[in-house]
Amino acid sequence: MRVAVIGGTGHIGSYLTPLLVDAGDEAICVCRGQRRPYREHPAWSAIAYSHLNRAAEEEAGAFGERVAQLNADAVVDLTCYHPASARQLADALRGKQTHLLHCGTIWVHGPSASVPTAEDEPRRPFGDYGIRKAAIESWLLTQAHESGLPVTILHPGHLVGPGWAPINPAGNFNTAVFAALMRGDELSLPNFGMETVHHVHAEDVARAFLLAIRNREAALGQSFHVVAASALTLRGYAEQMAAWFGQPPNLRFLPFHEWRQSVSERDAAVTEDHMRHSPHCSIEKARRLLGYEPRYTPLQAVQESVSWLLSNGVIAGAGQSPQQPAPSISPPAPR
Repeated sequence: MRVAVIGGTGHIGSYLTPLLVDAGDEAICVCRGQRRPYREHPAWSAIAYSHLNRAAEEEAGAFGERVAQLNADAVVDLTCYHPASARQLADALRGKQTHLLHCGTIWVHGPSASVPTAEDEPRRPFGDYGIRKAAIESWLLTQAHESGLPVTILHPGHLVGPGWAPINPAGNFNTAVFAALMRGDELSLPNFGMETVHHVHAEDVARAFLLAIRNREAALGQSFHVVAASALTLRGYAEQMAAWFGQPPNLRFLPFHEWRQSVSERDAAVTEDHMRHSPHCSIEKARRLLGYEPRYTPLQAVQESVSWLLSNGVIAGAGQSPQQPAPSISPPAPR
């Protein structure tokens, strides 16, 4: 099978593109050619590249046609963040029976109501990112049901993997939180630490895309959550990471309006966004229809990422409080 991966050197694509080659598929990596993959793999030498600047090509009205000209059996779109982008690509693929697989986000749900949240729960997105991704999902599924567009949507949670910082137990990307837990320093958490985060390893997301390609008929016209089998409360996350570092948890809980005074405005805003969502999503549908079974628990995924951060000097082991700016690398786009 010939598969084009838009964003093939990104967080998910760095796992998916080589995985396709290992599975015997012909993989085409659609990217700008400005970033090395997050992981080395022998399969990269067997992968074809199509270097496209999506923003520039879309502005010229050509991106969809350029992708359609690749004549792929399946197109995995990992970099679509605007409804107009989704429409341009879908319209160009119309009539070719190419399976379009779109990367969504659990942010389409907005705040959790009943948990674990199923895919058919009403959408109540808030914030620009969640609203845009929900609009894309709605339009694509409408096209699937009304005109037979062969589309599948996978909704990842908080992406984790070696090479970037995971959402931490304070609900933001500040790596100094992990440093504090490693040293046994007191760590302040907002409220009672009972809000949730729902991680997923990028490799598990990549495998879910492969399963959706292989199970095309079951996947068509459907949305699926692809997250770890369980979510974590901020408190439980902090306690278990402290134990992993060989330290007793040294936690302090403050009302959010007090807690936010001790961190940067950016960290406070990211934490508030995650707390307001408090995602906890079901994977039963993906298990039943696709055979999805994540290999990583949330803690295993985070610990692998944190081990990479430690070995690459991103997390400092001493002399850093969780309220001070920490060395960091770019986090993934919100999922």
